[in-house]
Amino acid sequence: MSGFSWTVKQEANVFWWFERGGHYLRCEAQQMATGGYELRIVTPDGSERVEHFDDSNDLTKRQHDVIDEITREGWTGPHGWVL
Repeated sequence: MSGFSWTVKQEANVFWWFERGGHYLRCEAQQMATGGYELRIVTPDGSERVEHFDDSNDLTKRQHDVIDEITREGWTGPHGWVL
């Protein structure tokens, strides 16, 4: 994926949506108050997958891998913002 970074700003929650056939998949990246980082993927049926990382570089690498997987599965995006 070229030119896109999910790097999480300190104490920021970052949300992205991907769309496929009128359904939406949500990805969230956030720095945890207890330390470390969390990557949460919420599927259209509401099921969630959560991964934890101690290092922001590991989170960023995994985020790029997830985007590659999602786009190969036909999802478009990302669409999103930082809160």
